[in-house]
Amino acid sequence: MKTILAAYSGALKGTGYSILSSLQDLPSPPWPALRSKMEKHLQVIAVLQWVISFLTMGISCTVLLIYMFCTDLWVIAAMYTTWLIFDWNTPKQGGRRSSWVRNWTVWTYFRDYFPIRLIKTHNLLPSRNYIFGYHPHGIFSFGAFCNFGTEATGFSKKFPGIKPSLATLAGNFRMPILRDYLMSGGICPVTRNSIDYLLSQNGTGNAVVIVVGGAAESLDCAPGMNSVTLNNRKGFVRLALQQGSDLVPVYSFGENNVYKQVIFEEGTWCRLAQKRLQKILGFAPCLFHGCGLFSDSWGMVPYNKPITTIVGEPITVPKVEEPTRDMVELYHAMYIKSLRSLFDKYKTRFGLKESDILHIQ
Repeated sequence: MKTILAAYSGALKGTGYSILSSLQDLPSPPWPALRSKMEKHLQVIAVLQWVISFLTMGISCTVLLIYMFCTDLWVIAAMYTTWLIFDWNTPKQGGRRSSWVRNWTVWTYFRDYFPIRLIKTHNLLPSRNYIFGYHPHGIFSFGAFCNFGTEATGFSKKFPGIKPSLATLAGNFRMPILRDYLMSGGICPVTRNSIDYLLSQNGTGNAVVIVVGGAAESLDCAPGMNSVTLNNRKGFVRLALQQGSDLVPVYSFGENNVYKQVIFEEGTWCRLAQKRLQKILGFAPCLFHGCGLFSDSWGMVPYNKPITTIVGEPITVPKVEEPTRDMVELYHAMYIKSLRSLFDKYKTRFGLKESDILHIQ
């Protein structure tokens, strides 16, 4: 009997080993690869929805609102328009940010597509207010939006007690729905009244992020370009002095690499047309392209090139209600020196050569 049981046990044992051996020989399930592919698609969609929203949401919602007045839904359109008039000044009075929107999961996919990183070099005191100068503009300032318009890169954890407000074209806040979408991310108009309010009537711990080069700088962005428009941009320095807000240089390595652009030479009619339209529209009509949706063909999707944003050392600025021209020049020169130093310190860590320099025009 014992002999029979031993033989039966051995047979089962052998069968078990055979089954395990067979299972190990089976091909691994495709779930990891499928999940990775799905995440990649979600990343593309997350970025594309922002591009489309930025380009078309304002116009589309305006047209839709006007159309609704011609339909049975005119009451809804009238109610929204009434509320819009009542709420008109909110964007320049601190806005209406939403922690829920800033922490949407879609922004983590947005971040991971490039990917985008935020690097802190110095502590910022919640007892002070700040003006961040963001460089370069790029085409859509993806780094500025992701780092300061969302919590995807952990701004609030890296800079506790500091509340960022990314400043953008005031015209965007005249568009229905788009204005609310932007305000929910803590984005504000880049106007004197709006910035004054944040820096003087909103307590301390505020950081207004200004893309200093603006639309003019976007005309010169292309892969490999290290150029910023800054020499004649001194208004933000004067504002910092009047409010006693410290200046913080910010540079995003890789911001110019996510789109390819046709850059026209100075003096050509195409360049002149771009500059004229920029003055009329407030933004530069760039001729650029990225890749296609889920393919390498041309399209509106940016190339997935890494963007690393470095927040530099704050420059302590005194409060001077009527700063002289010499004082503005002094702090402007200090800011340029600090920005160059920031660029030179980190350039080799993010794909640039030691010989590369930051061109300031």
